[in-house]
Amino acid sequence: MDKYTIATLGGHSALEICLGAKKHDFKTLVIVAKRRDKTYTKYFKNLFDDYISVNKFSELTDQKVIEILQKKQSIFIPHRYLQVYCDLDKFEKSFPIPTFGNKYLLKYEERTGKYNQYLVLNKADVLYPKHFKNPKDVDRLVLVKVNEAVRGYERAFFFAKSFDEFKKKSKKMIESGKITKENLQSAVIEEYIIGVQVNFNFFYSPLRMRLELLGTDARRQTNIDGYIRLPAFIQKQIDEFVSPSYIETGHFAVTVKESLLETAFEIGEKIIKVSKSILPPGIIGPFAIQCAISAGPPKERIYVYDLSIRMPGSPGTSFTPYSGYLFGKSVSFGERIAMEIKDAAKENKISKITT
Repeated sequence: MDKYTIATLGGHSALEICLGAKKHDFKTLVIVAKRRDKTYTKYFKNLFDDYISVNKFSELTDQKVIEILQKKQSIFIPHRYLQVYCDLDKFEKSFPIPTFGNKYLLKYEERTGKYNQYLVLNKADVLYPKHFKNPKDVDRLVLVKVNEAVRGYERAFFFAKSFDEFKKKSKKMIESGKITKENLQSAVIEEYIIGVQVNFNFFYSPLRMRLELLGTDARRQTNIDGYIRLPAFIQKQIDEFVSPSYIETGHFAVTVKESLLETAFEIGEKIIKVSKSILPPGIIGPFAIQCAISAGPPKERIYVYDLSIRMPGSPGTSFTPYSGYLFGKSVSFGERIAMEIKDAAKENKISKITT
């Protein structure tokens, strides 16, 4: 395995990726941005054989970076930082490094634009919350998701159950500078499903032609986690000047009762099938569906409210039992990726798992 170097961007899930690679004797390399590199170059430097320092992550597609990656015979592992900080179009067309997974599907993770996850979910006939194109049509509790004015990659949120409430709350957020009128025009207005929130973290292996559930988790988000710990009467008192936000801060492992697993697998299989028709060869490796499980009747329903078509940012999934059911031991996504690359290298099938 000393022929290949596993490379990734320094953030999101780089530690998990490179620990998994190390377990299977790969060399590792991390691309770090200046002034936010110490996690990788100091505190956990034992996980990395080498690093490339850049001013910003978008330099990933610069020729000088590409030449280093080529020299080290790198296989690049994408995660969310790629979509947030890099030019996906340039990555598709001008990044010749073998990328684990189908890099052309990464753009379908977005919620708006020509390529978006709702095209995938709709074509897969997967249950997801009702969307409202026009706020005048709101007739139930909805969660409105708007790109922030300052941090365009983060979203601001507010609840509404009518058009009047939508107007009142959006006006307040515009006046406070949290969002802009322009961003509000492209807001996602989504029915709020009251239920248990669970992320199903899957891995599809083209080598084994098998869909695997590696783990399940839920999110810790700020400031909503602190907000819901307040008594209701305090929440009412601060409602005028505190709006809930859902910025991801961490994850925790959860388990799901076995009677729901078959439904979750059926959803995963539908998404795999549709991805193959949209952009062959379809999904390769990790993907996750973020779900709300409603009570019914007649039985629980799994609604998919978000689709991630790459490495999930939740190292805690290995602390759920599902990978152990498959492999007899806990396997993280980082290790599972390394296992797939290792098998492909032995079988001379690297091209089958990379694009």
